[in-house]
Order: sequence, then structure tokens, then C-alpha cells
Amino acid sequence: MRETPRALAETLRRIGSLIGDGQSRDDVLDVEPLSNESGVPRDVVRMLLDGEEPPAEDITDRIVRRIVHLRETRLRPDGTRHSYDEIAASYGASRASLSNLVNSRRKTPSSQMPSSQMPSRQSLPQQLPSEQVSSHQTGERRPARSGGPLASTQAGIETFFFGQPNGWLSAEPQASLDHALQSVLRGLEGEAADPMARLRSTHGLRELAARAPQLAEDELQLVTDWIDTILQRRNAQRTRGSESDSAHTEGR
Repeated sequence: MRETPRALAETLRRIGSLIGDGQSRDDVLDVEPLSNESGVPRDVVRMLLDGEEPPAEDITDRIVRRIVHLRETRLRPDGTRHSYDEIAASYGASRASLSNLVNSRRKTPSSQMPSSQMPSRQSLPQQLPSEQVSSHQTGERRPARSGGPLASTQAGIETFFFGQPNGWLSAEPQASLDHALQSVLRGLEGEAADPMARLRSTHGLRELAARAPQLAEDELQLVTDWIDTILQRRNAQRTRGSESDSAHTEGR
């Protein structure tokens, strides 16, 4: 994963440049699937899409929150959640060690936990050495020490769900969202390169898209431009109608 806010800003810029007439960014960037894919909470996804900084989050709280997220969104074929038993057994840990870690952090996040109740470094699994840890006292970020909390747990759980360790559980929100947006970007780039893709993806135009191969490329582009113009005009009419309804309501 790319790990800088600049990478996310560049991805959003490219997506914005590819959004066609008659579409808005909200039509293309659906917060719910982006949150599910990235593990970033929906409200933080909205903040990042608006160019805002995400709130500070302790690295262990983030990993635990995303463990819970994976269990809730990456289900078995029968629609049930994977058990702590099978997840922990996959990397040689006990169910109790994993469930205790998750339950203790969910009840009392580290930012709210008294220092006397913080779990000792020896009582936790290992953390990736390259990860950045947030300090709630100073607001700064510092490199984690090699062999810190959760590295072995993180690697084992990522291998269980993704086939190999990939940093998904601990990645900064900007990097996680940027990675999730790549599929959106690829789809828009494909539509830009293939006008028929835009026709196929537009509601109510499937029949026209089926007949489109009979057209020459320049004729197909004319049809696509015509449809974009109609959609843009329709959206403008809807906007004016909404504004008129609001003004009428306020005038009562």
C-alpha cells in the first residue's frame, strides 16, 4: 500500500478528472463499500474524501477494530462469521488470547484506559516494526520498536483473511482508503477508454449499448456525448426542482 496523504490526494484528483458529465463524485464514491474494503470507519472515509485529516488513533486500537471489522465483513460461504478459534488456530495462538485482546480493547480503548490498566508489553503479541504509533499525549507519531505488540497476531490474521501478511490491519487511514479507491479509478479509466462501457453502466441504456457495436467509433462517441448532455440537463432540472420545493416549504 502507498502510505502518504499525497498519494490519496492524487488518486482523488484523477478520479475527479474522469467523472463524466451528468455524474457527481457522490455517484462514483460510495462510502459504504469503501469503508468495508478499507476498514476505515464511514465517518472517517467522508473526512478523507473531503480532504480533512483523520482523528488520531492508537495503533493497537486500530488493529483490534479492524480485526472485528474483518470478522463482520469477510464471512464464511454460509454467511456466518469466522470464529476466534479457527482464526487463532491458523497462526498457532489460542482462542482466549485473541478474544481477550479484542474484548479488552473494545471495552476500554487505550486513549481512555488508565495507565495502571494498560496491558503490559509482555502480555501482548507482536507488532510490525515499521508501523507508526500515535502518541495521545503529544499528538506526534513515532516509529514502533522492533518486536512491539501485535506483529505476530497481525501477520497471522492477515494471512488467514488475505493469504499473506499485507499490512491491512495497521495501515494508516489515508493508505487504506487510497488502496480501496484503486478499483474505482481502474473502472473509470476503463470507461474513459471504452465509450461503450459508459453506456453499459448507465441505467436504462442497456439496449442501446447492445446495438452500439454496429456504430463506427466516431458515431459511438457522438451518441455518448449526446447521452451525457441529456443526463447533465436532467440532473440540473432535478437540482432546480429541489431548490424550488425547499423555497416553497420555507415560504409557508
